[in-house]
Amino acid sequence: MHALTSSQRKYLRAAAHHLAPLIIVGKHGLTDALVRAAGEALEDHELIKVRFNDFKDRKRELSEEIARRTGAHIVGALGHVFILYRQHPEADKRTVALPDA
Repeated sequence: MHALTSSQRKYLRAAAHHLAPLIIVGKHGLTDALVRAAGEALEDHELIKVRFNDFKDRKRELSEEIARRTGAHIVGALGHVFILYRQHPEADKRTVALPDA
């Protein structure tokens, strides 16, 4: 996947503003089930929010691990919420139209 430009990240942050977190990192931390759920959510929505209820002191490290394992980009972070984006591989199933680079 190609790197996102700053204008594309800005666009995606704005598009995610109204979204509720779909993935919650709780007391079990980063598990295979959580990564699998994040991958499925990215497959369905392309743009998701991940909220850290626990492990807040390691949120940057864990969000980078989730992004790496799902093949997603970290678009932004605000407080304990991170925004992840992964473009759907099939063009006809894409729900987010990125502006040109």
